[in-house]
Amino acid sequence: MLELIRHYQKQDPVRPSVLEVILVYPGFHATLWHRLNHWLWKHKFRLSSRIFAHLARFLTGIEIHPGAIIGKNLFIDHGMGIVIGETTVIGNNVTIFHGVTLGGLGIPSTANTKRHPTIADNVIIGAGAKILGNIKIHSNAKIGPNSIVMQEVAGNVTISSPVAKVTKSVEDWVI
Repeated sequence: MLELIRHYQKQDPVRPSVLEVILVYPGFHATLWHRLNHWLWKHKFRLSSRIFAHLARFLTGIEIHPGAIIGKNLFIDHGMGIVIGETTVIGNNVTIFHGVTLGGLGIPSTANTKRHPTIADNVIIGAGAKILGNIKIHSNAKIGPNSIVMQEVAGNVTISSPVAKVTKSVEDWVI
């Protein structure tokens, strides 16, 4: 737990105190809840793990399925609206911003099919990004805000959605 607190302090430009991370960082809370829920899930206490995950979502605004596998030092910045699916695997030192979905593309034909993404180490996922399906995002990749990713992403690259452009100036608006 102390390692995760230190990671939050290092990653956040505000440089929060230990007490601040413990008391008011929903990403930190969601990660701790997930550790408990994942343990319960692995030990076949499926209903309990789902109930606690639901409670964690209510308290933090971050939905992490108990079956998801999460490595060390997941940094969730702001967090509201994040969804992490059941068969998602997240490596170490990953940063996720608000509104991100790590989801599936549909209902699988068999119950044990991997249908969510695998995120390797040191990946940064921008606000609102959607990474869908059984794909891999390799180490040190950066996924830009609001990107929709449905195919494998190589390591050490940046993926971004089209940049906004001016189509009408304010003077052209009729008020």
